[in-house]
Amino acid sequence: MSLSNKKPRTFCVTSGKGGVGKTSFTVNFAIALTKKNYRVLVVDGDMGLANVDVLLRLSVKNNIRDILEAGTSPRQALIFARPKLAVLPGGSGIPEMVSLGGEQQERLGGLINKMAEEFDFVIIDTAAGIGASVLWYNLFCDHNIFVLSPDPTSMTDAYALIKLLSKDHGVHRFNLVINSVRGTKDGVNTVNTIKRVTQRFLDLDLFHFGSIPEDKAVRRAVLNQVPFVEQAPGSKAARTIFSLVERVDQLI
Repeated sequence: MSLSNKKPRTFCVTSGKGGVGKTSFTVNFAIALTKKNYRVLVVDGDMGLANVDVLLRLSVKNNIRDILEAGTSPRQALIFARPKLAVLPGGSGIPEMVSLGGEQQERLGGLINKMAEEFDFVIIDTAAGIGASVLWYNLFCDHNIFVLSPDPTSMTDAYALIKLLSKDHGVHRFNLVINSVRGTKDGVNTVNTIKRVTQRFLDLDLFHFGSIPEDKAVRRAVLNQVPFVEQAPGSKAARTIFSLVERVDQLI
């Protein structure tokens, strides 16, 4: 299935806290979309600690920094990790790129929009936290997907980012994915906890897109640098990712 001439849909995958599986979700969700015959562009928006290329075992020659600073052609930087999956690599160990300036944002936005014309979905994997680039990517995309875990610190940090986007930037639509849950009750409790706070203090009603179960197959796949939807397509986590692809039109 392909969107053909329709405008590509853009998703920003983000989190308040690092280590919650945000990049793993991005990569596996993107590959699951390609299994439905969609063309997908993944943009590694983490300019300081990019690792989409690590999870896909890619050899990177050019990245976003080269495009913005050296005038490298975006086509030269794109890596086709799979026939229908292209990756625009971010940068690692480049602290000056973590906070994109206004001119850089404008140029990058134009480049992404141009590249997006050849794809059905664009998924941007941001850095963790509340940095300038994280905020900009969230405003740039049609939809956001917040990845968090049942860990209280993850919920606290996610709330901080949601509050900032809502109060200061007028974003009122948030989609939650709870990762590494130990049963349905664990995911529901996490969603209900953060929903109570956002409803009370921000007057927001968050959308629970889905919960991904804790699964040893995920850890094994990360160590092997192979997406778990490919290495273990029958695993609990992979089946959940495939089910989320079927529900992608429900995102607010």
